Amino acid sequence: MAKERRRAVQELLRRPGNSRCADCGAPDPDWASYTLGVFICLSCSGIHRSIPQVSKVKSVRLDAWDEAQVEFMASHGNEAARATFESKVPSFYYRPASSDCQLLREQWVRAKYERQEFILPEKQEPYSAGYREGLLWKRGRDNGQFLSRKFVLTEREGALKYFNKNDAKEPKAIMKIEHLNATFQPAKIGHPHGLQVTYLKDNSTRNIFVYHEDGKEMVDWFNALRAARFHYLQVAFPGASDVDLVPKLSRNYLKEGYMEKTGPKQTEGFRKRWFTMDDRRLMYFKDPLDAFARGEVFIGSKESGYTVLEGLPPSTQGYHWPHGITIVTPERKFLFTCETEAGRREWVEAFQKVVGRPMLPQEYAVEAHFKHKP
Repeated sequence: MAKERRRAVQELLRRPGNSRCADCGAPDPDWASYTLGVFICLSCSGIHRSIPQVSKVKSVRLDAWDEAQVEFMASHGNEAARATFESKVPSFYYRPASSDCQLLREQWVRAKYERQEFILPEKQEPYSAGYREGLLWKRGRDNGQFLSRKFVLTEREGALKYFNKNDAKEPKAIMKIEHLNATFQPAKIGHPHGLQVTYLKDNSTRNIFVYHEDGKEMVDWFNALRAARFHYLQVAFPGASDVDLVPKLSRNYLKEGYMEKTGPKQTEGFRKRWFTMDDRRLMYFKDPLDAFARGEVFIGSKESGYTVLEGLPPSTQGYHWPHGITIVTPERKFLFTCETEAGRREWVEAFQKVVGRPMLPQEYAVEAHFKHKP
C-alpha cells in the first residue's frame, strides 16, 4: 500500500503545472508541501522547512504518504495554489527563478504563503506606496566601511536619495529613477542581503553597495525600486504593455569577472581589471566594489561595425594571461586576456550575444554620447 500511495503522488507530477517547482520554476520537483498541496524542488523545500507553521514537506520518492495526504495533493497542485497564493502579484514584483539568490527565493516563498501578500493587497504597501524611507548600511567609497545612511525613494520626484546624516537638509546623492538599476550581489558584497544600485551621472556609471540585516526589508526596497521604475516607464511609454515594460525594471549583469586589458596604443602592458557587462556597457574597475568605473566600452551590433574575435593581433606584447579576445569597434580595437580557456569562452559568448542583437533607436543615442575612456 505504501508503495502504491507513493506511486500515486509521483503520478500527480504529470499533471499540468506540477512538472516544475511551484516557487522557482526548476524542472522535475522531487519534494512536496503536503499542507499547501504544491510540488517543489529540493532548494525551495529547505525554505518551506523554515516556515513549519505554514508548510510541511515530504520527499515525493522516499517518504511514506498516507491516504489523506495523497488525496489533498490530488485535489490541489501547483496551478490551484498559484490561483490562490499568486492571485494579486503586482506586475512589477520580482518573481525569482531557480538561478536567483537565496534571499529573493526565500522572501518570495514567505510573501506568498506565510504573509499572504498576494491574497491581501493591503500588505503590499511597503513597496507599492510610491514613497519609502529608511536606514540602510552603505559601503563608504574611500575606506570600504559600511555606514548607516538614510535613504528616501520618492516616485513624485522620480529619485532615490541618500543622506550622510539623518537630519541633513541636502542629500549626498540623487539617483534618477530613469537611469537606475538594482541587482542582488551577495557574494560580491560579502553579505547575503547585499544589493548593488547603479545609476548614471554625466553619462558615466556609478555604483553604491547597500544591505539591511532584515531580508524582508531589503527585498521590499528592491521591489519598491522596481515599482518606481515601472510607474516611470508607464508614463514615458504610454502605449507599452506590462509585458513590454517588466523586463526593463531591473536587470542582472550578463557577465562579471577579471580580465586583463591594455590601453588604446596597446603598448603599455596589460593590467588586471574587474569587468562588468551591463547590457551594451562593458565597464572595468580596479576593484569589484569601486564606486566608479575606470572606463566603459560601448558594444554595438555587427550591423554597426562591431565584431568579437578570439585571440589577439600577432604583434601584441605585455600580456600575462594566454587567452585573448579582440573587440573591434568602428573607432578602435579593444584587447583583453582571460586566465582560462573556459573564461574566454564565457566572455566571448556574452559579447556575441550583445553584438548579434540589432541596436534599438535609443541605443544609437547612447553610442553617440559614449566616451571611450583609455
